[in-house]
Amino acid sequence: MFFFIAAGTVGAQGQLSADARISVITCGPDTRELYAAFGHSAIRVYDPATGLDEAFNYGVFNFNQPNFYLNFAKGFLYYKLGVYSYPDFKAYYLQNDRYVHEQVLALSPAQREKIFQFLVWNARPENQNYRYQYYQNNCASKIRDVLELQLGTDVRWDSTFFERGHSFRDKTNEYLRQLPWGDLGIDVCLGLPIDRPMYAREYMFLPDYVEQFVDHAQIKTDSGWVSLVAEKREWNKPAIQSAVTFVHPWIAFGLFLLLAIALTAFDWKRKKASAWLDVLLFGVTGLIGCLLLALWVFTDHQDAARNLNLLWAFPLHLLGAVLVLKRGDFAKRYFQFTFYLTVVLVALWWALPQTLNPFLLPVVVVILLRAGLHWRLRLA
Repeated sequence: MFFFIAAGTVGAQGQLSADARISVITCGPDTRELYAAFGHSAIRVYDPATGLDEAFNYGVFNFNQPNFYLNFAKGFLYYKLGVYSYPDFKAYYLQNDRYVHEQVLALSPAQREKIFQFLVWNARPENQNYRYQYYQNNCASKIRDVLELQLGTDVRWDSTFFERGHSFRDKTNEYLRQLPWGDLGIDVCLGLPIDRPMYAREYMFLPDYVEQFVDHAQIKTDSGWVSLVAEKREWNKPAIQSAVTFVHPWIAFGLFLLLAIALTAFDWKRKKASAWLDVLLFGVTGLIGCLLLALWVFTDHQDAARNLNLLWAFPLHLLGAVLVLKRGDFAKRYFQFTFYLTVVLVALWWALPQTLNPFLLPVVVVILLRAGLHWRLRLA
């Protein structure tokens, strides 16, 4: 889905011959890398009469754009349309054990020419950049948009072939099953906007669904409505297995929970908290909370808004990291509030409108245990 390279633009010109064809290209995912786990989409323009064979790729990420890191942090992400030699484009994916599917579109010469001329215009330096959004405007959805904008009412989607009712988060989690740490990071950083059920056409933020929708679509011709796909070609490679390079979150956080339980029992027995653990726990979760709040309030990352992970990654836990070293009524009340907030969060975990990642539960339970310990010790 994400193609992180900087590339030049090939200035394709002229008109297509009668033998030309336009295809939708779908490339398989690579479950070894987060940026490639969703697959990729492109448009191929092939004209044997002129020797033209190019892939128009909306997934180009240019690190050399002005103020790149500042814009990235603020949520102003810009991708661009790049043009590549299609044989080279295809070879790259096959060499990396990723399948390539080609759907040759049943377009009239006029329809082919309209799409081609739009792509040529769109690939010009002054037109090639676009505002990227994770789910609403990416390299896959741009393929849908090109077909809709250039074919208009001549193309008709069919959304009866798949089970609806999924959210953006549901589908993201599905594609990241073999990358649990990446899945966790996305679940933590993105909020309620990605938990609503998707409209049918919104499924085309994923390359696989672009392919499926194109498979089931129809195009209007002089003789009536026919399948949009005239021919389909597939180059397959064996399915790749994710290389396990990190300890699974369940193991890492489970061990952390066991350590916290043992340490909490020891601290309760001796009536003194292990401050090093609590400074670390509340300090880190407070910093995470500040980041999530900043993504919501101070940036244009729309999908990071209204993030209920702030209920456990509470920004004021930074204050809690200091209060673990303090006595007094204020510290007692703070840890009492944190304890009850966390109890409610755990009780409602599966009922919240935002799906919280289950890998986080051990961490949340540790917050509950340590806040409860500090509250009870201050009652003594």
